[in-house]
Amino acid sequence: MALALAVKGQGFASPNPMVGAVIVKDGKVVGKGCHKAAGEAHAEINAINDAGIASKGATLYVSLAPCNHTGRTPPCTVKIVEAGIRHVVVAMNDPNPDVTGDGIGYIKSHGISVTSGVCEDEAKRLNEAYIKYVTTKRPFVIVKCAATLDGRIATKTGDSRWVSGDESRIYVHRLRHSVDAIMVGINTVKQDDPALTVRLNDTKGLDPTRIILDTNLTIFKEAKVLRLNSNSDTIIISGNSVSEDKKNAIEALGAKVIQSPVKDGMIDLDQLMDRLGGLGITSLLIEGGGSVIASALKAGIVDKVIFFYAPKILGGDDGVPICKGPGPALMDGCMPVKDIHVRRFGDDVMIEGYI
Repeated sequence: MALALAVKGQGFASPNPMVGAVIVKDGKVVGKGCHKAAGEAHAEINAINDAGIASKGATLYVSLAPCNHTGRTPPCTVKIVEAGIRHVVVAMNDPNPDVTGDGIGYIKSHGISVTSGVCEDEAKRLNEAYIKYVTTKRPFVIVKCAATLDGRIATKTGDSRWVSGDESRIYVHRLRHSVDAIMVGINTVKQDDPALTVRLNDTKGLDPTRIILDTNLTIFKEAKVLRLNSNSDTIIISGNSVSEDKKNAIEALGAKVIQSPVKDGMIDLDQLMDRLGGLGITSLLIEGGGSVIASALKAGIVDKVIFFYAPKILGGDDGVPICKGPGPALMDGCMPVKDIHVRRFGDDVMIEGYI
């Protein structure tokens, strides 16, 4: 129940972790809470406030160890002690090395018993982006694509509307809402002119920061990503050799241009991840196209893949493959994908796994 509550903070809690809390007394749930958004009260505080005086002598279940420091909100440990909680069950410890204070140690020192590691794997999966970011200062990177059964993401003319079905595309918009940034190459912008925003029917989602890889800064001024009424930024990543006039012209439209090192004629994605981490981007969704996906995989920056396969066969070898460019000569040169999860969205099949 605490883990399910934590998911309510998806997309809103970043750069903080998603956390849920449940208070149980005499076999009944008396309080529930989650961390709704960065800067707002933590899950434990909301659960204790929900339970009121019923917190005294109760058990608190929480998906992440309570904080014992003052940030934008007071420490949860003090509130737990003051509320008279008797026992705390924790899914996982906070891996953030910048978080000072031993929360579990603090509440134990005040006579509260603690059980740790319950549903730990599920809790870590829920906050996989947060864990990667706080331990490496680099974003958690997801590659997403939609392909035909014969592995094409577009026809020979570049047409890709639509490979997958409506249900898959709805899920992708939820995925966009859950990440800090979304990245595509300039060819995708020129071919599809995407908005790269979040469109959900049942909730007001947050647009991710839009990142366009454009080595030579050739984006056209009428591109949708440059003319959006959005709550997030558009960042164009160019090489270091573009002229100041080009850079100033694009920035005059409201976008940010960041110059970054180039490797083999393309943006060095490994170095770019350090730069994006420095901007506070904790999670990144790469949506293509084929050259960008291949480059990301070869650069070793990808943590997770989400591939949608539609029940369609293009029936030729001239369409756009998922990964463009040369691959390994032998099958043992393939990149293994582990911890596979398979889901259906209408007639589409989604395969999700970790590099």
